[in-house]
Parts: sequence; structure tokens; C-alpha cells
Amino acid sequence: MPLEDDLLQQRLARTGEIIALGYRPYGSAFDFSHTVPDVLAEYGSKTAEELGEASVAQGTVRVCGRVETKRLMGKAGFAHLAQGGAKIQIYVKKDAVSPRDFELYQLLDLGDLIGVHGYMFRTRTGELTVHASSLEFHAKTLLAMPEKWHGLEDVETRYRQRYLDLIANPEVRKVFVTRAKIIASLRRQLEERGFIEVETPMMQPLYGGAAARPFVTHHNTLDLDLYLRIAPELYLKRLVVGGLDRVYEINRNFRNEGLSAHHNPEFTMLEFYQAYTDYAGLMDFSAELLNQVAIDATGGSVVEFSGHRVDFGNVRRFSMREAVAAFWKGDEAPSEADIRNPAWLLSHSKETTAGEALADIFERHAEGDLIQPTIIYDYPVEVSPLSKNKPDEPGMVERFEIYAAGMEIGNAYTELNDPQEQRRRFDMQIAMRERGDQEAHQMDEDFIRALSYGMPPTAGEGIGIDRLTMILTGSRSIRDVILFPLLRPEGPIGLADRLRELDSLGR
Repeated sequence: MPLEDDLLQQRLARTGEIIALGYRPYGSAFDFSHTVPDVLAEYGSKTAEELGEASVAQGTVRVCGRVETKRLMGKAGFAHLAQGGAKIQIYVKKDAVSPRDFELYQLLDLGDLIGVHGYMFRTRTGELTVHASSLEFHAKTLLAMPEKWHGLEDVETRYRQRYLDLIANPEVRKVFVTRAKIIASLRRQLEERGFIEVETPMMQPLYGGAAARPFVTHHNTLDLDLYLRIAPELYLKRLVVGGLDRVYEINRNFRNEGLSAHHNPEFTMLEFYQAYTDYAGLMDFSAELLNQVAIDATGGSVVEFSGHRVDFGNVRRFSMREAVAAFWKGDEAPSEADIRNPAWLLSHSKETTAGEALADIFERHAEGDLIQPTIIYDYPVEVSPLSKNKPDEPGMVERFEIYAAGMEIGNAYTELNDPQEQRRRFDMQIAMRERGDQEAHQMDEDFIRALSYGMPPTAGEGIGIDRLTMILTGSRSIRDVILFPLLRPEGPIGLADRLRELDSLGR
């Protein structure tokens, strides 16, 4: 019999013994008095003498958790319970608990879930410990835990079995607690400024709001092909037309594109729109927003990422042209006149228009060097089909992107609210699609109709929650900050068949 099947059979046998003692192997509700972090917070600073007085004055505690270690020494033993990213030692003495509770303790495997009722004390070595007076059994672990709970290093296993990753690697929990703080901070800051949270369709008859390839699905009753949204933008702007002047959505987006350390086909964004402002107003707001998020999530404005100290309290600003000159990789940096010259741009890029060439040159020469939080503003119209033109330079638009740690984390612009110009932009995108650009926008007649009822001057922004979380937690891959990233299917596990076979043998 393979080793893992032998282990499974042993644990199923111990489950039977636990049942024979009168415990339910997959127990019931437990009325705990403290979580493990609560116990450490309340009793962690107390001396042995103070704990002795507290046990008399305040009585006992009831805690629960997963068995991380176990040491049996004759008529007594120790174990550690893990819960909520913390752990506490318990002490089980044969004459301090019932005979069946001590038998239960002897049957415990690493990974089992139990509850303990007892009082707090310190051992001879000074470790804070729960002296057990009774035990409860909550759930049996049938499979082996990673050795010492710190043996789970295989990256694919960590992503595929995130539940095991969270059990074995306490630092992983901290990443997702920080992610929750980031989202809570963004919500709080927006709502303090009068924004309301809304929900828009995830299945759309037309996709838009970004340059990306969609996932396609089908509604059987309507016999209708639909697209998983690539962005909520066009729906949120419809709401601004309808009089919701400040709206936001924390949304799941889906883009049928490649995988990388910075890209996952399913990802989370914050997108918000504010009427009667422009991209300059959002630049100031974005700097305040990101600085406060860093403080709320990590305790300060400066975070460590890949050997760099990234300071969200100091957001730099460059126009796209200024960034090309400042970060140029070559013998001689171009002058402002060079960067404004279509012939020079086209000679330094394989793109077919000057605007697309400028964006391409920026990406190749500057983007990777933007480690410190940086706003890049004023983009070519060719790569910004939904942005408003600059009044003094129609070939450029009022758009900015936010970069940090060498990657884009935000995109914003003054919204185009002229329906005739929007139609012309869609026509431009259709022409780009006909030239082979599969990510170009489609024509959205209903959106043009909405704009025709009048949308106030508005600015909008999207911030990538996943990438922001990467930076604020020092994570090198987007898969480290998504609980269940997309992976290729694994081969058959066979666990259900093995359990079925062992169950039949048991009967």
C-alpha cells in the first residue's frame, strides 16, 4: 500500500476510535471566549503570579484552533493551537482532564481541529499556556500536513491548494489581511468624499472601457453571446449621465490575455468617476488616496519592494514626453523638439502613427524605471479613445497613468463627453481593428445615445487592487496576492476513489 494511503487508513482508523470515545469527528458549534490572538493580547504581558491571580478572579478561557505541534510525555503533554495567524501552547495533564479527554489528546494528529477549556499559566520556561480542564473535538485531518507546517514551498502547490498555503505559511495570511485593509481604506476615503458604491453588469452584450480581448459566454434562453466585462467604465459613465455625480465600483474584470508576474486573466480594480472635475483634479486626489492607503494598510507611507524603499508620500509627475527625455536609454537624450517631431518618433518605433510611436517609446525607455510612485500625464489620442482632447493640442488627451515599482497601477483621464467626437473615436478604433488590432474598441451605439443626453464634465480613474497589493506587501508575483489564481488543470487526484475504497474495506 502506498505510504499516503497507509497514512489515510491510519487516520480513518483513529477517526473511528474518536467516535468510540463519544466525540463527533466533525463536531458542532463551540462557544469560545477568546480567539488565540485575543488570548495573547489579554494575557501575553502578565507574569506567572499575575496569571495565577487572574485565573482565580476571572476564571477560565475557551479557545480553539488547529493542532500545530504535539508532545506526549507519559501522563501529560503539550500542544500548540494555531488560529488567526497566531498560536498558543496548551498543557494536557491526565489527572486534570477526564479519562476520555486524555485518550482524545493521545489520538490527536497534527492538523486536527480542537477546542480547549482551561486557565492561563506560564510554564517553567515562561511560555504562556492554557492548562486544559476539558477538550472538544471539531474536525479530523485525514491528510498529512507539510512537515513542521513550514514545508510547503512548491509554488504551484501553494497557488493550487491555497487553503494549505494559508495553514502552512503564516506570512501568506498577512498578505491577504493587508489586501482587505487596502480595499477598506479605498472604500472609506471615497465614501468620505461623497462617492456611492454601485454594481454594473459583468456579462455585457458589448465589451468596452479598455483595450483588451474579452472572454465570450452564451446565454441559452436568449440565444445571445455575451462578453465578460473587461472594464465597467461605459456603464459607470452612463450613471453619471443619469445624475450620480460621484460613483465607484470595486469590480472583477476579465481579460483574455497572457499570464505574467503582473497579469492574471481575472483581476480586481477600483474604478471611480467624479463630475465637474478633470484629470488635474484627479492627480491631486490620487496622490492623497494612495498615500493614505499605504498608511492604513502598512502603518506608513514608505514600503519595501524588491530592495527599493517606495515612498507613497512623494508622488512625482512627468508628462509622457518629459519621461521619454528623462529616462532615455541611448547615447544622447532626445530634445523636446525631437519628441514632438512625428518623423523622429516614427524613426524610433515600428508603430504606424506618431502617437502610437510615442507611447511605444515611453514603454520601452521609461516604464521599467518608474520605481517611485509617478504620475505620467498627457497621452496621444491614438491610445486613448475615451479621453478628452487637450484644448491647445488636439493630438494629445488629458490622461494620466500612475506607476510604481516599475508597473502601471492606475489609469485616469478627463472623460470625453462630446457624443460626436466619441463617435469619431469609435470609428478610429474600428479602423485600427480592421488593420489587425484585436484589442481595439467596438462601436457602442447606446453609449453614444447616453452621451447625447448630456454628461457633465467628468474625470474617471481605475486603480489595480492586485498590483497595489503586490507593492504594499512586497510580493513579486500577482499570483501571490490573488487567493485562487488561474492555473492549468492538474491531473486526477484520486482522493475520492481512495476514500471510497477504504470505506468499503472498513465495512
